[in-house]
Amino acid sequence: MHLAVSLNIASAPGQASLAFAEIASLVRKAEAAGVDMVVISDAGDERSSSPFEATTLLAALATVTERIGLVAGASTLAHQPYNLARRFASLDIISHGRTGWNATLAQNPREAANFSRPEGLSDDDFRRRAQEFIGIVQGLWRGWDADALLFDRAAGRFHDPEKMHLLDHKGQFFSVRGPLNVARSPQDTPVLVMSGLAEADLDFGAKVADAVLIEAEGAKTAYDDLKRRAVAAGREPETMKVLMTVGVNELTVGELEGWFNTKSCDGFNFALPADLSVFDHVDNRVLPELRRRGLARSAHYGPTLRGHLGLGAGGEK
Repeated sequence: MHLAVSLNIASAPGQASLAFAEIASLVRKAEAAGVDMVVISDAGDERSSSPFEATTLLAALATVTERIGLVAGASTLAHQPYNLARRFASLDIISHGRTGWNATLAQNPREAANFSRPEGLSDDDFRRRAQEFIGIVQGLWRGWDADALLFDRAAGRFHDPEKMHLLDHKGQFFSVRGPLNVARSPQDTPVLVMSGLAEADLDFGAKVADAVLIEAEGAKTAYDDLKRRAVAAGREPETMKVLMTVGVNELTVGELEGWFNTKSCDGFNFALPADLSVFDHVDNRVLPELRRRGLARSAHYGPTLRGHLGLGAGGEK
């Protein structure tokens, strides 16, 4: 089974902010335990605060880890698609192929006012804009073939023009020419993790996501539905991993084994509270028992996050 740990670094009023050393210690523990990836979210509102911007935090975590996948949430309202694609492509190079983007199609009603949209967006406009945004980012990530960059100083050739692809996107919300001015990612493209999918988002998520986070309630139905939609979109079902989000305090190994064996998920995302010491329960009790039962591994598959998740190259889906 595939395993993730998710952490919201935003702190509530009166709650002390997490220090980088605390976060880094937690991520290194998860890495040593063989967890595939850590998902960092800085989502919050005016009643909460975050000590770090999530993608910047990922760059720092990449320097103190070696194997674990590093996934950051980043809003489609707070960024432009070209800059966000460039940022994650750079992070993937810094981390040697361990980066992912957690994209959500759920709108934070307070966010738009911070980005020149005091009136906000309708749910339908937000959804269509976010889908266009995600498609642009993935298109930009695929703009360079693996052998496009030549660096041939003698011949004066930086790249092979036949292996560089302009995006030339002109849509309802964005116009982006491309290509990225960052080299191709070590894992072809960063991993796209999607969460918070509503019914109207499922076809899109099943078409483009590498991994989807779902809730425990109704997980079997959601899992089967997502896999069916992925097949309908022309994908092999194993090219999209579905992880069930579970609260650490409610964990029993028997329940995890039951969900996994009944094909309700491809693995689990352990959602941590503000008290990171709770992960000790996962590290000291849950994971050893899962390994004893032959359900979890103690080491990572390959050097990249795609390798950990058993995903192929991030080409066209």
